[in-house]
Amino acid sequence: MIKKIIIGIISGFFSGLFASGGGLILLPACIYFLDLNEKSARATTIFAILPMVLTSTIFYYKNNYIDWNIGIKTAIGGVIGGFIGAKLLNKINNKYLKIIFIIFLFYAAFNLFK
Repeated sequence: MIKKIIIGIISGFFSGLFASGGGLILLPACIYFLDLNEKSARATTIFAILPMVLTSTIFYYKNNYIDWNIGIKTAIGGVIGGFIGAKLLNKINNKYLKIIFIIFLFYAAFNLFK
């Protein structure tokens, strides 16, 4: 119980700070520290991210940080992409999911230095 709460605190912290820590921290933690299989870890991560994102959104809203024009348009795309991604999760082998995730992480890390 405590380990799960600590993982949640850490991922929530990074989610609020960097707008990405929820998935980047929580997914590997679910797999390697909580012993979930790949697909359950991904689904659990998405479920757990929702309250983190809502909490951060309230803070950002109160501080007038949200660009509503961009936010609404990307949210629409995100809903569509989330649906497609969730459907594909059942069709892609775990080995390939790991490879895709690693490529994404390297791509994201590389772009931070631009």
